[in-house]
Amino acid sequence: MLQLSLSWLGLGQVAAFPWLLLLLVGASWLLARFLAWTYAFYDNCRRLQYFPQPPKQKWFWGHQVLIIATEEGLKNLTQMSATYPQGFRIWLGPIFPFLVLCHPDIIRSITNASAAIAPKDDLSIRFLKPWLGEGILLSGSGKWSRHRRMLTPAFHFNILKPYIKIFNRSVNIMHDKWQHLASEGSSRLDMFEHISLMTLDSLQKCIFSFDSHCQERPSEYIATILELSALVEKRNQHILQHMDFLYYLSHDGRRFHRACRLVHDFTDAVIQEQRRTLPTQGIDDFLKDKTLDFIDVLLLSKDEDGKVLSDEDVRAEADTFMFAGHDTTASGLSWVLYNLARHPEYQEHCRQEDRDPKEIEWYDLAQVPFLTMCVKESLRLHPLVPYTSRHCIWDIVLPDGRVIPKDAHSLRPLPLQLREQQGEVTSGFYSLLCGTQVRATCVWYGDGVIGARVEKGGSLQMVPVPALFPSIPSQFMGKCP
Repeated sequence: MLQLSLSWLGLGQVAAFPWLLLLLVGASWLLARFLAWTYAFYDNCRRLQYFPQPPKQKWFWGHQVLIIATEEGLKNLTQMSATYPQGFRIWLGPIFPFLVLCHPDIIRSITNASAAIAPKDDLSIRFLKPWLGEGILLSGSGKWSRHRRMLTPAFHFNILKPYIKIFNRSVNIMHDKWQHLASEGSSRLDMFEHISLMTLDSLQKCIFSFDSHCQERPSEYIATILELSALVEKRNQHILQHMDFLYYLSHDGRRFHRACRLVHDFTDAVIQEQRRTLPTQGIDDFLKDKTLDFIDVLLLSKDEDGKVLSDEDVRAEADTFMFAGHDTTASGLSWVLYNLARHPEYQEHCRQEDRDPKEIEWYDLAQVPFLTMCVKESLRLHPLVPYTSRHCIWDIVLPDGRVIPKDAHSLRPLPLQLREQQGEVTSGFYSLLCGTQVRATCVWYGDGVIGARVEKGGSLQMVPVPALFPSIPSQFMGKCP
């Protein structure tokens, strides 16, 4: 038998045939995988060629440099959507195509598909999993359905009503800061920064029953939440950092790991403390004497089989709502202020609508219909999330006959298009036009409804928005430079 010297591996003289056979099998497997991937990539590109493609700026980066998460990137995406109103194809890197669907009739094909056919895409949100865990934002269909049912009591109006007092206290702290800045001669300020701290302050009180005084002095926990949000967005913009083993070797990866540990330790400590204080008997008497926070509701929730959420699941949901709640709500509030400042006549109407803005009660929310219309119209023009994405597990046929192929990734910008018989309304401030006829043609509002899957959080977001704004326009006049 032929002998093969493998002394350089420390194996000495061994029979050549077994090693050559193993090498041949391994090489054949790798070649087969490469050929299968190449054919699938070619077939995918061939089927995607029916979607137009904007010119690339760089071959390797594709269109990624055009759609970065900045004001310029959003402008580029808006311009491309206007140029290709049905939809278009972009490339993230040299080998990753992405479909951007723009027209409501095209988008319905995705939004009406079940989660088994077009589940949410984990391409970018998977970066959140070490932080948020398997919460309602990132979990799969089975766990998502169970958690959704168990979270429903947390958004009952009887649970949300006491939060109005928390919102009042938080917004009054923000007002005091603004009045102090105004007394010092400041005429301009970064609205988003102040409103972000106010929403974080409110959420921390509503979720954890914890007052960090973050609007008045620095808070390590709040600073860590903001740091994690920035690190996730930064990673999303660097394609080489998408690989976990490279990212966690980097400085940003180590910072992200430390920040996750700090946030988890804080949430775990709150869960353990509140689980310890929950009585094993006499729950009804306990509930009468306490305003339930989000952690309380999660700890008391049970599924159909009487099973409760584990501490890990409770932590995942609490961290998810801290992350998803503060940034989106602060963004929505800031855009409403901006749009009211652009339209002084609407701002004045809101000021006249609320005569006594000192303390907003739950029943007051029904007394500001014009402000509510302005809030909803602002969310239409400036959605809380700029886009959503889906991963197509099966081929999806579009109304015009084109096919979104299996394994394709689709992205949908969220500025809502209202379609009328004579054309489309895509911009402007149409608060007074949001009647029954126009509202019936809406595809979705903001990020609360994604096709057939109504995401939890819409109720929680819509409560503070009208609750906070009656007092803001009545005490401060916004102007656009």
